[in-house]
Amino acid sequence: MGILMERYFTNVKHVDLTDRLCEATLRTIISNAKIALNQPDNYDARAEIMWAGTIAHNDILSTGRIGDWGSHKIEHELSGVYDIAHGAGLSIIFPAWMKYVYKHDINRFVQFAVRVWDVDLSFNSYEKIAIEGINRMIKFFKEMGLPVTLKEGKIGYDKFEEMADKCTIGDNTTVGQFVKLKKQDIINILELAK
Repeated sequence: MGILMERYFTNVKHVDLTDRLCEATLRTIISNAKIALNQPDNYDARAEIMWAGTIAHNDILSTGRIGDWGSHKIEHELSGVYDIAHGAGLSIIFPAWMKYVYKHDINRFVQFAVRVWDVDLSFNSYEKIAIEGINRMIKFFKEMGLPVTLKEGKIGYDKFEEMADKCTIGDNTTVGQFVKLKKQDIINILELAK
């Protein structure tokens, strides 16, 4: 799911077709993941996930857009220092990243919440819709048995500065395209991931 969300959160406008393709691929994974976990021999569920993975990785969902990739870069530092599996690291970093950047383009997060997570538009505000979408994603990750906090991943809080420094090459570069993150931003995201 991580590579889909990295592509989905873009500043490029008028990419409705690739938005819809990303959303359909995410929804396919969401609807089949529980089946595959509960019924490991269910060929149909596993085939749907494999097909979704193929579509996610063949780069067609990047057509016409510039993806973010900031969460991946932050997670690479997490894996490098703490030897956590990449997917588990992303399930920790993505929610924190989302909470940190959603106000940059709240409409995109509302779209994500409504189209991917079926959040009802009757919530009182766009902010509540966006946060509910993030919360539903977190709930899904938990249902999949993934950690969603550093604590759940058995990761300490003592290397935030080191990871942020490595990620930004001594604060000489930024990571991410949706929101360009500097060293302090990465530290703030890691704080939110506690």
